[in-house]
Amino acid sequence: MGCGSSTTTVDYSLKKSERAMKAAILIQRWYRRYTAHLEVRRRCTWTIFQSIEYSGEQDQIKLYNFFSSLMDHFTPSNTKERDLITSIFSEKEINEEMELEKYYDFENIKLPEGYKGPHLCFPLTASHAAALVEAFSHKQHLHARYVLQLLLETWKLLKLMPNINRVSTCYNKEITVCGDLHGKLDDLLLIFYKNGLPSVEKPYIFNGDYVDRGKDSIEILMILFAFLLVYPNQVHLNRGNHEDYIVNLRYGFTKEVMHKYKVHGKKILRLLQIVFSWLPLATIIDQKILIIHGGISRSTDLDVIATIDRHKVCSTVLIPQIPLEVFWIPVHQTDAMDTNSCKTGCTFLLTTEVMDKMKRISGSDSRPLNSISKGMRLSVDEELERCRKQVGLSDDTRVSLLLSESDTEQYEASELENAEWKQVVDILWSDPVNQEGCIPNVVRGGGCYFGPDVTKEVLEKHNFQLLIRSHECKQDGYEFCHDRKVLTIFSASNYYEEGSNRGAYVRMGPDLIPHFVQYQSSKTTRKLTMRQRVSRVERSAIRDLREQLFAHRCDLLRAFEQCDKTKKGKISLNDWANTVESVMQLGLPWRILRSQLVPNTTDGHIDYQAWFEHLAIEQPIKETPQSSSLLETLYRNRSNLETIFRLIDSDNSGLISFEEFRQTWKLLSSHLNTEISDQAISDLARSIDFNKDGNIDINEFMEAFRLVDRNPS
Repeated sequence: MGCGSSTTTVDYSLKKSERAMKAAILIQRWYRRYTAHLEVRRRCTWTIFQSIEYSGEQDQIKLYNFFSSLMDHFTPSNTKERDLITSIFSEKEINEEMELEKYYDFENIKLPEGYKGPHLCFPLTASHAAALVEAFSHKQHLHARYVLQLLLETWKLLKLMPNINRVSTCYNKEITVCGDLHGKLDDLLLIFYKNGLPSVEKPYIFNGDYVDRGKDSIEILMILFAFLLVYPNQVHLNRGNHEDYIVNLRYGFTKEVMHKYKVHGKKILRLLQIVFSWLPLATIIDQKILIIHGGISRSTDLDVIATIDRHKVCSTVLIPQIPLEVFWIPVHQTDAMDTNSCKTGCTFLLTTEVMDKMKRISGSDSRPLNSISKGMRLSVDEELERCRKQVGLSDDTRVSLLLSESDTEQYEASELENAEWKQVVDILWSDPVNQEGCIPNVVRGGGCYFGPDVTKEVLEKHNFQLLIRSHECKQDGYEFCHDRKVLTIFSASNYYEEGSNRGAYVRMGPDLIPHFVQYQSSKTTRKLTMRQRVSRVERSAIRDLREQLFAHRCDLLRAFEQCDKTKKGKISLNDWANTVESVMQLGLPWRILRSQLVPNTTDGHIDYQAWFEHLAIEQPIKETPQSSSLLETLYRNRSNLETIFRLIDSDNSGLISFEEFRQTWKLLSSHLNTEISDQAISDLARSIDFNKDGNIDINEFMEAFRLVDRNPS
């Protein structure tokens, strides 16, 4: 009896343990599926944000590639058009120190009696810099007088610095390296809270992209420049691709400065343009670690970078133009020349050496923009052919161009400027990839994709063991690649949306082993569960993607109609996915995203007319059949249009006249290769001139084309 009871108890215990084990396995399987599903959603969301971001950068590069082409092709029909083009492309001369101080004249800018912001005294001390951090953490505003003075002092210091800073860990316990901040002051304050303020014992390296996208870019600059002045040997600032006055026109920094400093904003922006051009390009730790903002290419040469006149590269977006007159100069015949003269009495001589140099420049290796523009090459070819015909030469006869000594120097200087520009572009814009080789970075539109072999080649050449770069947002704030020879560090958390990514910084001691610190500056995000964070970010990404789809409505509609062989207004899910990708060119997993973008399907087919209605987007301006296409085109290219708008608005007043608006649209239509009548442009201008004063406010203009949800829920 006792034995049987004992056996029954054992059997029951075994069955109970077995059931518990099965339950645990089921829970484990369910959790793995759950986390895998969340990870898929997270990665799709990330891909959406990144694709839209890089698409915008492509547009920026294409726009200025168009500007470069415009310089070669555009023939002004009147003085106004000539002045317009000149104002866009001419770079103002950088003044000497005495002239700069006289021009900015900060001493005569009076502080208002009610000013409660921080006060600065020069030379700055550590307490001044710390007080600035404290003031900005409480949302206080630094007066324009101090901003200008701080920028001037920073410029004087930067001029004394080399292109490549070299630092050592032997005098310090650790060096902290930070990546992109992009105007996110909360992240910088959190870094200082966790890691300590810059000091002799706490050196920092900040790796570029301090501005744009975020709303507190100017405050970040003021803090970093203040600490740079206090600790010039412990605080090191590299230049990023967003420390560029042309890029700032598109991504918000110009707008931020003009909003915060309405009276002196123009002077601040002009001085910042100079300061940005003097920022160092790289930092090297212990001769073992190279820190640059973007990346490298096969042609990256630190010996060349160290000797570049970096301040001449005010913008990496505008390609240096080689003056055409350098190549084509009429030379009057002399007895010393054995040449064939033209009917005009002048001789054109083109040497083999010069032709070879031209070919080398126009046939660059790693960047499609790094070339003499097509228009210039055509002009050279046409002029060469004309001269041949005029002097009766056959096609295989060599015509030489005799350059004077000064002309030769001008040509060589232009060629050198182009080569230096390319070196800077590559280190500020490039990204690493897993594939071997070095190819143009077609996703961003600038710089290179460099593979593990390129990394190995460049690091071995200079005896480095690690390349630290930034430039790319990473979900965890950092990421290794290329057999852990390349480290990406990104310090702006919640970059795309709250909860989208962590920020991070890295500390290294004399052993040069990286130690990472991750964070998220949003307290709200830290309280959310993983599922809540993914859902929140996902909704934001889908909303942005719907706007992109709606902006290409006409193109998508035409493409859908071509797939709709039965003309019933329906296409298959497979055709829908292929067509959307062919039009949008975003490289997204459309089949996975289909359930969130296309709520209703019938027998595996999509009613594409009804689909556009389900995008739940509308335009606040009433459309007519004639204006619909124009409005959509304007919205789709609103960033380009705003950039051109700000270029034309040279006094940063925020206003342009109807005539300037017409010229703006004419430039954009040339860029897009579209034809819009002057009457349609005039009607549009009048419709958005809300106060009827004959001028268009840029903010009202952009507001007029904002897309809003039909269904707020």
